[in-house]
Amino acid sequence: MAEHRQLQRAALLDAARTLLTEGGKEALTFPALAARTGLARSSVYEYFRSRAAVVEALCEVDFPLWAAEIEAGMESRDTAAERIEAYVRGQLALAADPRHRAVVAISALELDGAARERIRAAHGKLAGLVVRALEELGHERPRLAASLLQGVVEAAVRRAEQAVSGERTGGPTENPEEVADAAVALALHGLGRA
Repeated sequence: MAEHRQLQRAALLDAARTLLTEGGKEALTFPALAARTGLARSSVYEYFRSRAAVVEALCEVDFPLWAAEIEAGMESRDTAAERIEAYVRGQLALAADPRHRAVVAISALELDGAARERIRAAHGKLAGLVVRALEELGHERPRLAASLLQGVVEAAVRRAEQAVSGERTGGPTENPEEVADAAVALALHGLGRA
């Protein structure tokens, strides 16, 4: 019976991933989860008490996988500068995934502080890798620089999303690759070469 429940829960999470990928955060509803899995809507509530609980479960499973992907990309590089570039590009590639964008959007609105803190902890390991790379580069304040680098990544994510959505930015429209290149240049060389 326990195995059956685990399979049902996994099927619900798979359905949630599909809904988020296909329709964004608005698509993740209990009726849609029930329809995708063939369960009664009331059965969905046996596994998750709310949409936020579904998202929290997705975060618990998927964020460590996403972080491991970025970590593997960083660790496959030879130099500290290449590892920082892999971090920036990995974060931007992940942010381009519609499912990731939807989970982040729902997380910001619906998860409680404890759940968001667990997500931040998963990101903490990546931050440690960036700090070490900055230390290798001889940065005097690597923790501060890592925090500021994350701000660059977040701004690049917003700009890339604007480029994909066609939203006007007050200047020329960039494609996501141009945004990634500019973010990497800013991260590695500062404003002088960005």
